[in-house]
Order: sequence, then C-alpha cells, then structure tokens
Amino acid sequence: MKKVVLITGASSGMGKATAMLLAEQGYQVYGAARNIKRATALAAAGVNCITLDITNEASLQAAVQKIQQEEGRIDILINNAGFGLYGAVEDVNMDAARYQLEVNLLGMARLIQLVVPYMRKQKSGKIINISSIGGRVVGPFGAWYHVSKFGVEALSDALRLELNPFGIDVITIQPGGIKTEWSGIAMDNLNKTSGYGAYGEMVAKVIESNNKLSTEYSNPAVIANLILKAIQAKRPKTRYHAGYMSSMLLFLKKVVPDRILDKMMLSQLKK
Repeated sequence: MKKVVLITGASSGMGKATAMLLAEQGYQVYGAARNIKRATALAAAGVNCITLDITNEASLQAAVQKIQQEEGRIDILINNAGFGLYGAVEDVNMDAARYQLEVNLLGMARLIQLVVPYMRKQKSGKIINISSIGGRVVGPFGAWYHVSKFGVEALSDALRLELNPFGIDVITIQPGGIKTEWSGIAMDNLNKTSGYGAYGEMVAKVIESNNKLSTEYSNPAVIANLILKAIQAKRPKTRYHAGYMSSMLLFLKKVVPDRILDKMMLSQLKK
C-alpha cells in the first residue's frame, strides 16, 4: 500500500521539489496550494493537486476530508506553506503581522489538529514541519517571520512529546538559504515597508547583501532529499538542517554570545 502524503505550499520551491520527488519514489502525494493553476508540473508528475488556503477553516477541512474519502488515511503531513514578512518592527502593520503568524504558524497548527485524529487511529504517522534556521537565528527586519518560525520550533517540540505514545513522529526541517521565490518576496516586502523611512539606509544594505548571498543559495532538491531521508528513517532525528550557511549559523548561535553575534551580523552591513 502506498503511503499517503499531504504537503502544503506545493506549487513552487521546496514544496514542489518535495512533492515531485516523493511521487517519483512511489508515494501517493497530495500537493496542496492556494493557487492550483501553478501546479501543472505537479499533475504531470503524478501528484494529486488540491486547492488549500491555509488561513481558511473551510478550505482546511475540505482538503483533509477529500483525502480521507479517497484514501482512507494520511500517513505523512508536510507543513511547508509559508512566506516572509519583512520590515522594521516599528513599521509593520499589526494586521500584516497577524497574517504572517496565521500563515506560518496558526494555519499549520490547525491542519495538524485536523490530521492527528486519523494518525492516532492508525497508531502511526509522521508530521514534518518546515521551520528555518530563522527559527534559531535572528537577523534585522525579520522579526515577525522569526517569531513565526520560533513558534514552529516550540510547537514541534511540544507536539513531539504529546504524540509519542501514539507512534507518531514529529520532525522539524531547518532550511538555510534556498533558491526559491521566498527571498525575492521577503525583500520586496522589506523595501515597501521600511525602505523609504528612518531605516532606509540599513534596508538598502540588507537587500544588497541578500542579493549577493542569494547567488550561493542551495537548490530546493537539497531540502526535498532531506525530507525523504527523514520520512524513510525508522527512528528519525527530531531536527534536520541543510542549505546555504545552515550549519555555520546554527553553530555560531550555539557557541557565540549574543552581543558578539550581533556585531558579526551588523558588520556585514558595513561592507
């Protein structure tokens, strides 16, 4: 019997790469996205494409019910949908901040609530939550994005303890720099929100630095292969990381005092 996978944010980037790899590996994959018109390549690769708005209760319920009706089970849930709201804390509208949390954290949590009862009944399952090295290491202008990803880390830790007696694994994936649409969207948000006020000079340097670094970012396939590894592991690790500078930044966060790390980050904006 093919294991049934539901992955959100499947129309591009890491989600698309993962959905296509898992379908190729013989999984029954349901790739969910808000704009399903962008998922033509997924359908051609054998992925079942479904519409899902992670912030809409009716949409969440409909997606889970559809899979249950068609397959009778969900073995693997990959919570990948998300975006980066960037801007100075002083400048970001509170409605925008709430939406960032709704997409990156609360929508994920609600989908987990809907799927877990079926996994408990099966006494098996894997929940893969896509966090970020930004769930451990914080840079300027990404406060609300970082808040959402720190939240994913905490949610995953609590969930892992709660679901252990039911045979359900909870795994956190921490991507570093990956070549996706995420970076461009985040920098556009930053420029629109804080590029023309008191933080304008610093914003320009952050965007310039990001543009340079992004040429070194890793291919989304790196994360897709990491997720496959986590899924296939009999006893998966609680966390996996990969992508540009992920190992270095996580190591620095672990061993370098905050003030020193602050200086190191700010020094990059003086070049």
